[in-house]
Amino acid sequence: MPKAIKKKIESKPVEKEAETPKKKVEEKENKIKTAVKVKKPSKQGAEVPAQEISSGFSEHKTDKAEKPKKPERYFEAVGRRKTAVARVRLFTRPGDFTVNGRLYSLYFPTLTLQQIIEDSLKKMKLLGRFRVSIKVSGGGTHAQAEAIRHGLARCLVKFNPDFRKRLRRAGYITRDPRAKERKKFGLKKARKAPQWAKR
Repeated sequence: MPKAIKKKIESKPVEKEAETPKKKVEEKENKIKTAVKVKKPSKQGAEVPAQEISSGFSEHKTDKAEKPKKPERYFEAVGRRKTAVARVRLFTRPGDFTVNGRLYSLYFPTLTLQQIIEDSLKKMKLLGRFRVSIKVSGGGTHAQAEAIRHGLARCLVKFNPDFRKRLRRAGYITRDPRAKERKKFGLKKARKAPQWAKR
């Protein structure tokens, strides 16, 4: 074989051997750079991996689940008068006096009705000491006011059984049974008869 061809054959594998380690070094450097970019996000728009975000939310939820709020303690009773029914809740902490979601002074605009409601609390000198929530339905305004008074008196007895005697004497615990009597056939109302004619 001629010398020139031999030189070409010998030089080719040497060049390949020299190129392969360089490529390997460059690939390693590229991998390291990409790893550094992932680990150190830019300060302006730092992107947090999705796994870290989800784990943060789960930790936050568990903290809330561990500390549930204690429900407020209250005493409940039902008061009635005529066809009115009042569900009264007496909370141990001071607060608003609401009837069907409104302040009682707005729900019952007249002073007489407001006084009827306050009677049982005033009797025990506890007006303003409790938060009261009432839901009332049926009857007229006066019947509703008396139903609330009846329910409040029952709540106070549950709160402290020693209040029973004083509230009983005032007549706030007794359920007033008086109601409108039904109409009878042949009569105008329950008792009223039509005018009698001789002929």
